[in-house]
Amino acid sequence: MTLVAKTYWGGFPFWFRRPPDDARVASLALRTDDRRQIRALYWTPATSAAPRVGVVVIHPRVDFTHHYMVPRLFAAGFGVLAANSRYVNNDTSCEHEELVLDVAACVKWLRKKAGVERVVLLGNCGGGSLVAFYQAQAKLPAAERLQRSPGGTSTGFGAAEMTPADGMALVAAHRGQGHVLLRSIDAAVVDEADPFASDPRVDIYDTRNGFREPPAPSTYTRDFVVEVRAAQTERVRRIDQTARALLAAHGQAVADTESPAFSQRPFEERQEALRRRAYEPVMLVHRTMANPAFTDPTLDADPEGATRDYGSLLSDRPDLMNMTAMGFARTSTPRAWLSTWSGLSSNADLVANAARIDEPTLVVYAARDREVYFGRDVAPVFEASKASDKRLARIDGARHYFEPDFGEKSAPDVERLMDVVVPWLRERFA
Repeated sequence: MTLVAKTYWGGFPFWFRRPPDDARVASLALRTDDRRQIRALYWTPATSAAPRVGVVVIHPRVDFTHHYMVPRLFAAGFGVLAANSRYVNNDTSCEHEELVLDVAACVKWLRKKAGVERVVLLGNCGGGSLVAFYQAQAKLPAAERLQRSPGGTSTGFGAAEMTPADGMALVAAHRGQGHVLLRSIDAAVVDEADPFASDPRVDIYDTRNGFREPPAPSTYTRDFVVEVRAAQTERVRRIDQTARALLAAHGQAVADTESPAFSQRPFEERQEALRRRAYEPVMLVHRTMANPAFTDPTLDADPEGATRDYGSLLSDRPDLMNMTAMGFARTSTPRAWLSTWSGLSSNADLVANAARIDEPTLVVYAARDREVYFGRDVAPVFEASKASDKRLARIDGARHYFEPDFGEKSAPDVERLMDVVVPWLRERFA
C-alpha cells in the first residue's frame, strides 16, 4: 500500500530537474549570531559579472539548495543564496525564532561577502512565513524586537545583526506552519496517549459525517465543519497547555538546582534534580492529516473555479496517511510546538508579519494547490501587506510545487511561474 503522493515518487519536487547550464556555484558554511552553522549554495551566472542583486531562498526544514527557481534566477543575472536552515530534514526541535537568525546570516553574507547592493527574500511554501517573520523583526529597532520565543527562550534578536531586505516574493506560501496544522490536526482525537481514541461526532473520516470511499469526494454540512474547526482549535489549545506545563516543570527544576542550598544536599538528590533539569521531553502528536478540505472540494474552493486534486500535498489517501508516522508535527519538543506548530502561539504568522512590511511584495499562488488555499492563505496575506507596491499573480492549472504530471520530464508551470517572478524582480531591483 503506497500512501505517499506521486508528487514525491520521482525525487524532491522542489528541486530543479536537470543541472543548469553556465552556473558557478559556491558551497558555503555560514555562521549565525548565536554561533550556529548553516550550509548554503551560492548560485551565480558563470559568464557574467558579480550580481548586484541577491536572492535568499530558504525553508524551515526542507532542503532548498537546488530549488526549482534557481536556474531561471541566476540565468537572469541574480545571485541566489539557496540555504538550509539548522533544522533541515528534522524539525522536532525547531523554533522559528532561531530560524530568523539563519535568515539573518544569509542576508548578512550577501551584503558583506558577496557585495550585492540589494537583497530579496524568496519565501516558497513554509519559507514565506519564515522570511516575513525575519523581515518584520529586522525592520524594528533592536530594542523593540521580540525578546523571547513562545516557549520562553531568549531570541537574541536585540544583539543580532539584522538588516531588512529590499523586497519579498512569496510563492505558494501558506499563512504559517501553525495555521496549516490548525486546519489539518484531527479534531476527533480525545486522548493524546491513544491514537485510536476518537470522538465520532467530529471525525471527518467517518462515513456517517459525509465521508465517502476515496477518491469519491466527501460532502460535509456547514454545521459539521464549524464543529470540526472548533474542536481542532480546542485540541491545539490542550497541546499548548501540555507544552507549557512541561516547560514549567523544567523551569522548576532549573530553580531547584540554582537554589543557594543546592550544593549542600546529598549527591543522590542533586543527581536526580540535575537529571530533571537535563530532561528534554518530546511530544508525540497523533493524527495530523485531517483537514476537511482534503476530501470535500467545495471547502476552500478556488474563487475562479479551478478544481484541485483529491487529498493532500503528501497523500491521495489522507484518511490512511493520518495514522502513519509521516505527517506534520508528529514529534515536537514543547518549545518547538509553541514556536512552530501551534496556530495559537507561533509568531511565524504570515498575515501578522505582512502587516508590518512595506517593501515591494509579490504574491504568487498555484490555482490547484492542495495545501495553500486562496481564501485562507493567499487573500489574507495580500490584503494584510502594507506594501504600496504589491502584486498578486495566479498560475492557472499549477500544483503546489508547480510540478508536472507524474512521469513528465519538463515542468512548464515552473517556467510560467518564472515568467512572472523574473520580470517583477528586474523591474524593481536590477
